[in-house]
Amino acid sequence: MTPPARSFDLLVAGDAVPDVIVGDVAGELTFGQAETLVEHGTLTVGGSSAIMACGAARLGLRVAFVGVLGDDAAGRFMLDELTARGVDVSACVVLAGRATGLTVHLVRPGAARDRAMLTSLGCVGELTAEMVRDALARSGEGDASARPIGHLHVGSFYLLPKLAPDLADLFAEVRRVGGTTSLDTQGDWQGLWQGGLHEALRETDVFLPNRDEARAVAANLGAAPVGASGAPVGASGAPDGAPGATDETLLSALAALGPLPVVKCGAEGAVSLDRTALVRAGALPAAPVDTIGAGDSFDAGFVYGRLQGWSVLRSLALATACGSLSTRAAGGVAAQPTLDEALAAAPPAGT
Repeated sequence: MTPPARSFDLLVAGDAVPDVIVGDVAGELTFGQAETLVEHGTLTVGGSSAIMACGAARLGLRVAFVGVLGDDAAGRFMLDELTARGVDVSACVVLAGRATGLTVHLVRPGAARDRAMLTSLGCVGELTAEMVRDALARSGEGDASARPIGHLHVGSFYLLPKLAPDLADLFAEVRRVGGTTSLDTQGDWQGLWQGGLHEALRETDVFLPNRDEARAVAANLGAAPVGASGAPVGASGAPDGAPGATDETLLSALAALGPLPVVKCGAEGAVSLDRTALVRAGALPAAPVDTIGAGDSFDAGFVYGRLQGWSVLRSLALATACGSLSTRAAGGVAAQPTLDEALAAAPPAGT
C-alpha cells in the first residue's frame, strides 16, 4: 500500500530578516558623520532559517517557513521574497506595531571575505513553540490523507528565547509521529551555550554547527573532547601545551549528546560520522564574493540528502557543494544551486 503523501517535506522555523550587504569596507569606519563610499550594496533575504528554507526549496523540496515579522516594509519584503523562491509562508506571524529584524553586513576585501554584522532583532525572538505547532498542523490542512511533515529544522537557537526552552518537547513531538529534526544554533552571543540546548540536542537528529560552535558546545555542555595531555579542549582551542582535539574526538563528544553531528569546516569542507566512522567531504575551490549564508545552504543540502534516504557520506558531499556554490554571488540566496547544479559539482567524498 502506498503511504499517503505529505503536503510539505520540510518546515523551517526561526529568523527571517532582510540582509543589507555593503562592501568592500577597507580600513576602519569613521564616525563624526563622515561618509565612506564603497563599491557594492545589496538588499536580500537574510536570517539563517530563511536562507536555509530558500536553499531547500531551490533543491526541489516542498518547504514551509514559520517566523515572526513586523507589519512593515521589511516584513513585507521578506514574505514576498520567500514566496518568490517557492517557500510557503502562510504560517508566518505578522505583528502590528512591531519592527522586523534587520542585519547589516560590512564585508572586508581579501580572499577570506571577512565581515562584521550589525543586527537589530526586531520581533524575531517572539517565535514560540505554539506557533510552530500551528504551522505543523497546517501542513496537512485540506488533505485528510496527508502525513505529518517530514522534517523540522530550526536555526539561530540563541535568537529565539521564547522557543528555545520548549524546543526539546517540540522536537520530541515531531519524532513521535515519524518526523525528523535538525538544529543549527549559530553562535551564542552570550557565550554560555545553555538555555535548554542540552535538552534539545537529545531530541535532535542532525546537529549542524561550524567547527568553532562545535567546540564551544562540547566544552560548555560537559562533553568536551580532550587534548593529548588529558586536559579538556575548550571553545577557544586546546589547553596550554596540548594539541587540539581531532575531528574524531570532537564528533564523538557531540554524538554523546544525542544527535548525528555534522561539522562545517569552511574551506576544508565538512566532517560527520557514519555510525562510528569519520566521513569527510571537501569544499569546492572558490573565490567567494562573500560567504554569507554558505552554512545555511550547506544545511539545506544535507537535509535534502537525508530526506532522500541517502548515506551520510553522499549527503555530506551534496551539502558541501551547496555551500560552496552559494558563495558565487553576494548574499545567501542569489547563487543557491539547483539540485542538478549541486550534483554536477559535488566534490569527491571519502573517509
